[in-house]
Amino acid sequence: MISVQEALQTILNNTQDFGVEEIPFLKSVGRTLKEDILADRDFPPFNRVSMDGIAVNHRFFDQGTRAFFIEGVQAAGAEQKTMKVASNCMEVMTGAVLPENTDTIIRYEDVVIENGIATISVHILELGKNIHSKGKDRAQGDLLISKNSIISAAEIGVLATVGKPTVKVAKMPNVMIVSTGDELVEVDEIPLAHQIRRSNAFTLVSLLERLNIQAKTAHITDNKELLKQKIETFLKEYDVLLFSGAVSKGKFDFLPEVLEELRVKKLFHRVAQRPGKPFWFGKLDTEPSQSDIKKELNLKKGSSISLRHQLSKLVFAFPGNPVSTYVNCLVYFYPWFAKSVGFELKEETVILGEDVSFKPQLTFFLQVRVDIKFGQLVAFPVKGNGSGDLASLVEADGFIKLPTKQTTFKKGENYTIIRYR
Repeated sequence: MISVQEALQTILNNTQDFGVEEIPFLKSVGRTLKEDILADRDFPPFNRVSMDGIAVNHRFFDQGTRAFFIEGVQAAGAEQKTMKVASNCMEVMTGAVLPENTDTIIRYEDVVIENGIATISVHILELGKNIHSKGKDRAQGDLLISKNSIISAAEIGVLATVGKPTVKVAKMPNVMIVSTGDELVEVDEIPLAHQIRRSNAFTLVSLLERLNIQAKTAHITDNKELLKQKIETFLKEYDVLLFSGAVSKGKFDFLPEVLEELRVKKLFHRVAQRPGKPFWFGKLDTEPSQSDIKKELNLKKGSSISLRHQLSKLVFAFPGNPVSTYVNCLVYFYPWFAKSVGFELKEETVILGEDVSFKPQLTFFLQVRVDIKFGQLVAFPVKGNGSGDLASLVEADGFIKLPTKQTTFKKGENYTIIRYR
């Protein structure tokens, strides 16, 4: 049995680069950006009017002029006009180019217009007022979005502004989620007294959807030969297999034995934690074909992916209890995926809201709900009924990580939290 830290490091040592793909920018929300986005021109690209009103030459205001003849109108989207008489004014609309020969905007609320004359009602006017100057936000060539950023609605707006109809993002792994066990029936079935409906697989599907991974699912009964046959096929078709169940010490927990027979190398089995101790992790390295080698050699220098990593198939086999499956996905699969595609998961801490005692020499992932007290995040334990208590996940917001070499955890102490809401 290894520690949580050793298990996580082993998993992070086996991250994979699945490459880069170019997709329509509107389909990229939640994906990991794989190129720097630069300003294609100054932001804003011209001296932009920021209020509806009139544009004047400020020196005439300084000289005491308050009534200005309206020479014309500068509309948003129209080419820049030139005010021919410097002592006149032009009506301007928000978003328009500042007319040539003007340098200050007075909003309509401070102007009275009558018979083609605009009379200003304010007595103090700042030069350059209500003008968003060219290049004030960003200059052409400035970095707007860094590579490895997660794309959100904010980034979508910038991509549109710089004229990026398509964008390079990290490719996603092909993932198969497999549940096992004779006791499981489908969601739309009425279970018998000795049966339960499948739930862990769909929990994992939803957890992976938060990462924008569209995983497939399958169910295999407790039949060793069938299990081996199905897994052999899945290893050929998918990059990652996620299992729920069949990894503990039960008579029908065939999964570790089957994986060994299929030459999947066990990297560890059993982690010093609660819940989720019987976690199994391993990988299958396959020999590259001649076509794979040719493809690798034809890739441009600097863009190739290691064939060894490209062809490794990873297996995350979580225990079948729902809370164990849930916490192990968050603690291990999420960081693996983040490192594989290039973004960083931010660690968050909370204040423990009450004393907790836990004597086993295991890392304890304690279910908690989170409240805000005096501007700080405070975590309060959720009293569940062990790792099989699926409903307790609904009452909690996450798990706090309580370290091994400690038995008493005091109210007011800070601990790492893995939040799922």
